[in-house]
This record gives sequence, C-alpha cells and structure tokens, in this order.
Amino acid sequence: TGMNGTAIENFVCVVFNVSFMNCTWHVGRMASEDTQYFLYWNNSGEEDLTECQNYIKDNYERHTGCTFQNVTIADKTASFVVNASTSGQNIQSYKKNIRLYKIEILTPPLNVTVNCAEASHSCEIRWQPPRTSHVKKGYCFKYGIVIENK
Repeated sequence: TGMNGTAIENFVCVVFNVSFMNCTWHVGRMASEDTQYFLYWNNSGEEDLTECQNYIKDNYERHTGCTFQNVTIADKTASFVVNASTSGQNIQSYKKNIRLYKIEILTPPLNVTVNCAEASHSCEIRWQPPRTSHVKKGYCFKYGIVIENK
C-alpha cells in the first residue's frame, strides 16, 4: 500500500573485504522532502529483522543507504525491507531478497610471486586464493592473467 513512486528506487547491495556490506538506494520520485527511510534486514533464515545501525545520509539528512560490518555470507537468502515515515503521505515499503554470495566483490589473490628465468624466457607465477567468508575450496576460483611486456 502507499502512494505510487514513494518507495525507494535502485536498491543495490555489495559485499566487499570479506565481511563488509553497503546497501544504497534513491529516494522515491514522489516522496515528500521530509520522508525518512528505515532499512531492516535478516540473514540466513534468522526470524527477526534488525534495523540498520549506520545509515548513509544525503544533504537533507535522509537515509539513502546503510553500511554493515561483520556480515557472514551463507548459502541462504538475506531479506531486506525499507519502510518510511513522513507527515501526511502514505509511503510504499520496499522488499527484496538477495543471496549475498552473488553480490560479493572478491579481494585480489594473495601472496602473488613471479619468478622469471632469463635463459628460458619463461616465468612462473604463483598465488593463493582470495579471502572470502564462504568459499572453502580453492578450485572454485577461476583466474585470468594479463601479461604486459615492458
């Protein structure tokens, strides 16, 4: 329920550096200037929704995002709900379910070493898989190498 165009738009979340998550959105096109949005979420089938503790704000002090720490990625769906309050306008709520492993930006591989042999014109490149909270097997990764002559 609520007036069309008042719900948030362009809701996007990204997980980075293993356990940090940012979610951002745009204020609804038809929402009044005094509209304030509130993000609630749960992860991995937890029952209760938890409100964001660290909002990102725009120039009008409206909530336009949230940052999270210590996020654990599981093979379940996280649920997000954004409600709003305002004076004199009925605001639409927004709901979205996201599998967090699909929105993770992986860190680069670790301990990259390059050993080149001038005589054979060959190089050996070694690395360790990137840090991640949910991938336990190194063979799950695919790598691409770009070699530039300098």
